[in-house]
Amino acid sequence: MLSIPNGLESSVGKIGSITMEELERAGVIGASIKGEITAVIAARRLGITTRQIRRLQKRFEQEGQSGMISRQRGKPSNNRLAPEVAQKALGLLRDHYADFGPTLACEQLRERHGLKLSKETLRNLMIKAGLWVTKSAHKSRLYQPRERRRCIGELVQIDGSRHHWFEKRGDACTLLVYIDDATGRIQHLHFAETETTASYFEATRRYIEQHGRPQAFYADRAAVFRSPSATNQTKTQFQRALDELGIELICANSPQAKGRVERANRTLQDRLVKTLRLDGINDIETANAWCGDFIQNYNARFSVEPGNPLDLHVALNSTYNLDLILAICDSRKLSAKLTLHHGGVPYRFDDKPELRKLIGQSINIHTYADGRVEMRANGNVLAYIRMEQPLRAKDVDVDSKTLHATLDKKKRNRNYREDRVAAAVVQGVMTARKTSAQKRI
Repeated sequence: MLSIPNGLESSVGKIGSITMEELERAGVIGASIKGEITAVIAARRLGITTRQIRRLQKRFEQEGQSGMISRQRGKPSNNRLAPEVAQKALGLLRDHYADFGPTLACEQLRERHGLKLSKETLRNLMIKAGLWVTKSAHKSRLYQPRERRRCIGELVQIDGSRHHWFEKRGDACTLLVYIDDATGRIQHLHFAETETTASYFEATRRYIEQHGRPQAFYADRAAVFRSPSATNQTKTQFQRALDELGIELICANSPQAKGRVERANRTLQDRLVKTLRLDGINDIETANAWCGDFIQNYNARFSVEPGNPLDLHVALNSTYNLDLILAICDSRKLSAKLTLHHGGVPYRFDDKPELRKLIGQSINIHTYADGRVEMRANGNVLAYIRMEQPLRAKDVDVDSKTLHATLDKKKRNRNYREDRVAAAVVQGVMTARKTSAQKRI
């Protein structure tokens, strides 16, 4: 609102102050009266009809600029809600629908009490009465930066980064990165075809053999680390292995929560790629044997001193069998015929008294990285006979991140049709296999 100059105070004091829009309208009307512009041009400039222009000209001649002030100012709206209706609605809301939202409350007032109000009118009533809080009024959650852990090995952030690490000299692969939270040091780098349980088992084994067991790993919520059911009864193979090793697994709710390893991935995608090119490294095996020197140079440049010099890594003793722990572990019940099925393959056991006692009990099946299968019950290794089956295509590992990204990209395609969901899923799986899976043998 604009205050009126002293010369106009006498003419508009009874009505109120004049706005910039009304002053602009007064200037246009004054120009049309003087003959500087026609009524048609004035009507176009103000967005009204020529008939209204003539009315405003008469009012301007009689009252001057104060005649441009709206006559409705200070008067109640003709469409206002009657006070008694508003009070009745608020009374019903407080008595019966205090925890209802505006939409549902509006429906109930119309159906049960015959009180017809618009949803937005009821929303405004509820806001003024304190029965409803808008989204903008909610206090946004504040995410403050987390302090580094004090000791080395207290928390290790892990993540996989799929990238063309060898540029055009080789296929895209995944780099598993282990970074100490207290110092920002790269503790271990491991190149793998895909980000799978088997690749994390291999990388974790090398980490523990080199540094010992850390107190905790900090990862994302990928399927390798966290089961979709997210219950204590349903654990991933990686969770099960860390529990046996006495290592806590913490799953972050967002990438920003483990920003240290995320930022390191961005740095590695620049520095590591160029260093691999300069040193002529073109394959995964050579890169895994070579990256020790790069880690040393990186840590010398970017790491910081810990708040406490104590190293919390625990040396591995003879009570831990890494071969057994870092293997895929499943269980099957032994049938009355001393057989079980695993991975589509039937296994048969010899008919012995000690094996007959195990009928109906769970047999632990350990599948090692080299494909060897071992059966165990009560800590004892069981001899078995693998029954021959028709050959079938070998399973291909596809990491969940690549598969989800492929499907999301398909959904964003303009030509994507809702009635072809199954076809999109099949095509997404095939594309992910070609780009990120191991080659078929």
